[in-house]
This record gives sequence, C-alpha cells and structure tokens, in this order.
Amino acid sequence: MKEIKIESTLYIYQDLDELPKEGILLMQKAFEARKNAYAPYSSFYVGAALLLDNGEIITGNNQENASYPSGLCAERTAIYYAGSQYPNAKILRIAISAGSKNNQTSKPIPPCGACRQAIAEYEIKQNAPIEIYFMGETGKIAKSNSLENLLPLVFDKSVL
Repeated sequence: MKEIKIESTLYIYQDLDELPKEGILLMQKAFEARKNAYAPYSSFYVGAALLLDNGEIITGNNQENASYPSGLCAERTAIYYAGSQYPNAKILRIAISAGSKNNQTSKPIPPCGACRQAIAEYEIKQNAPIEIYFMGETGKIAKSNSLENLLPLVFDKSVL
C-alpha cells in the first residue's frame, strides 16, 4: 500500500478591503447578482460574477424550482452563459457570495460539488486555472488560485 497526501492552499482575506481591486469589483457584482436569486424553497441566495479574458463580466444567481433537481446554482448559471455567449473566452476569476434568509452567513461558503465539477471542466477546456473567491454575506473571503485546490481528484474526459 502507498499513502498519498493531498494538500490545498487557500488565502484568507479578513474583509473586502484586503482584496485586489478586481476582486472587490467582482465580489460587488456577485452581491448584486445574489439579490436577484430565486430561492423560495431554501431561502439560500447565491450570486456569482465571472471575469472573462475579453473584459466581460458575467453574473449569475441560483434559480430554484419546486422540482428541486431542476434548479441551477449561481456558479453554473454564470459559467454556462459565458460558455454559450463567449465560447472562445477564458474565465480568469469568479467571485461567489452566499446568504441565507434564515441566518447570517459570515464564513466563506465554497461552491457545491456540482459547481466544482463545472468549474473544473472549464479549467480543462481553457487549459488555464480560474481564481475563485468565495464568502458569505459578510466576513472573511477565501481565495483559491485554481479549482484543483477545491477538487483535487478531478473527474475528467481522460477516464471516459
């Protein structure tokens, strides 16, 4: 038997003021997007903002449905729109903010597993990492230089 150790590196910012300017702008766009989320079942609102290499900023928010699996997360809403409208553009970074109507979210809330897989697909497609900033409504912000830190054993086309 062989043991394999997997490590991840995240950077933690104490508040928005510590972020680089482009990170602050993207997180503000994620806040705005979160306000338009449709979450009548979970009362959990998520906004995402992507910066593309062509300068475009794409936003998305979660969209729920009474048939729960039919809803879509904010990250995938934005990523799939970007892929549809700007198929040759690379995603440079994504900012994600999540909040609940039921309680204050003040710690960084990372993308769910399905969204991690979608981000991984686009990192592989564009052969370049995507910086990921994530937070709750307030508080600290976590940053990963690549999805690989959040999903180190990625499932990709090489196994198909």
